[in-house]
Amino acid sequence: MTVNVLNLINGTWCASRTGRTLSRENPARATEVVSLAPISDASDIDAAVKAAVAAYPAWKLVPAPRRGLMIAEAGRILSTRKEEIATLMTREMGKPIAEARGDVQEAIDTALLVAAQGRFLGGETVPCELPNKFGMSLRQPVGPCGLVTPWNFPVAIPSWKIFPALVCGNTVVLKPSELTPACAAEFVKALVEAGIPSGVVNMVCGLGEEAGAALVAHPGIRAVSFTGSTTTGSLIGETCGRLNRKVSLEMGGKNAQIVMEDADLDLAVEGALWGAFGTTGQRCTATSRLILHASIHDAFMSKFLDRVKKLVVGDGLDANVHVAPLVSAEQRDRVASYVEIAVKEGAKLALGGHVLSSGAYANGYFFEPTVFTGVTRTMRIAREEVFGPVIAAIKVSSFDEAVSVHNDTDFGLSSSIYTRDVNRAFTAIRDLEAGITYVNGPTIGAEVQLPFGGVKGTGNGHREAGMQVYEFYTEWKSVYIDHSGRLQRAQIDT
Repeated sequence: MTVNVLNLINGTWCASRTGRTLSRENPARATEVVSLAPISDASDIDAAVKAAVAAYPAWKLVPAPRRGLMIAEAGRILSTRKEEIATLMTREMGKPIAEARGDVQEAIDTALLVAAQGRFLGGETVPCELPNKFGMSLRQPVGPCGLVTPWNFPVAIPSWKIFPALVCGNTVVLKPSELTPACAAEFVKALVEAGIPSGVVNMVCGLGEEAGAALVAHPGIRAVSFTGSTTTGSLIGETCGRLNRKVSLEMGGKNAQIVMEDADLDLAVEGALWGAFGTTGQRCTATSRLILHASIHDAFMSKFLDRVKKLVVGDGLDANVHVAPLVSAEQRDRVASYVEIAVKEGAKLALGGHVLSSGAYANGYFFEPTVFTGVTRTMRIAREEVFGPVIAAIKVSSFDEAVSVHNDTDFGLSSSIYTRDVNRAFTAIRDLEAGITYVNGPTIGAEVQLPFGGVKGTGNGHREAGMQVYEFYTEWKSVYIDHSGRLQRAQIDT
């Protein structure tokens, strides 16, 4: 069944003014059209932003606890439709059904966390240096926000952005990925049904170079939050910098799992399997590098390759499948090109490395789980984000070398170390250049109550989730109340 997706502008579901549409196929069966969505342009974006601007004055005056109750209700609605949305997600972007359920659950968890924050959006009270004077700070909303989200977590990531933005009193315009418009629409429907007023949440489907660019540059937008590629994020950062606009960028990763000589190898193998091949490697936190101590390298790789050989590749709707298709033919070809580059640069192809295109795989975008050994830190396969089921193993001789190799990348999102040495673990926590560090766990699996984001080329310093996300969606105001009845001059009359 094909889902017909519409834009949501000022409370009305409507087609694009362009009259153009884009069909989205099932990555497991490209002959099956899953969704049909508008290809919107700057005029659609303009209408949506104007609706958000018009709705903002009234929305920001709604008490934050009441805004939180609406978000909690949206979470409840999502929980009743979890299986339906998860099935749609697997059909639209391919991930295994268990992971799709987890994606929806993450949005539900975020709703519960953010809803409670409606009663805790506090500031600070501090003593003033002058008598009969009171000082405090408080949070105020930023204004209409433009949100640009990716396809790999088509419900969870919009929830990370929209729920905090709303509870803080902002209005939003969402531009979801053109690869997952139906999932985004189901998420937005939950908000509408939860009672969010017209114009507070708007959604415009389309291509990044048209709708996305118009949203980022629109004069009515006061803040932009983007999750996606480093190339696109850098362009958005340039635009927002020129316009003096608040911007949060969550971009790429080249995450590594370090395995030291004292590690539990079976546990480390389990972590590497999940980290590398969960979501077919299409996570910004995916484990794309294995940094292995020389003394356990061969033993680890023997166990690891044996387990990788047993992974089942197929349609994500099959509960027995471990590795689903890549999201598109373009992404499949990108992965294939990186395999070719790695082989040319001298990496050893230990397993996989091929497009799967016959039999049950004939109509989908499947790629074998792929493992490289003999990789050096200078190879492109060790430095650039592949975003597919490919992992590169690098041998090191010491803990210090492992940390050095780990940090020798332009990115810094997630990191992992497997060791039984508590001193080494705490040193890794201190020295690994990443926004996230796991000890005896894989690089994937972030929880919504902690901040999410990275350093270096991964982002621009802001965080999503946790308490830190409210720093982005609010502005601080300092308030001074002088009840002395006379002029008092700070720093002079003290």
